[in-house]
Amino acid sequence: MSTLQKVIGWVKSITELSVCFLALAVVLQILFGAAVPFFPVDVIGGIVGVTKSLGSEGLVGLVALGVLHAIFTRGLDNKA
Repeated sequence: MSTLQKVIGWVKSITELSVCFLALAVVLQILFGAAVPFFPVDVIGGIVGVTKSLGSEGLVGLVALGVLHAIFTRGLDNKA
């Protein structure tokens, strides 16, 4: 069982690190524009695209957004 807990801990750590990199990429793209040399992808454009696709799906998009929110905030609630 401790191996499973270690794997879950690693997955949570990697997810938190990924969210931090995503936030950093958004901030850098806001400050320097789309030509950030070490983040060659359009992060804000991707986020806007996902938001538009979820919004165009109506109720299904809202449910998907709620599920994603629950997944990301569940880990934050357990730390407190």
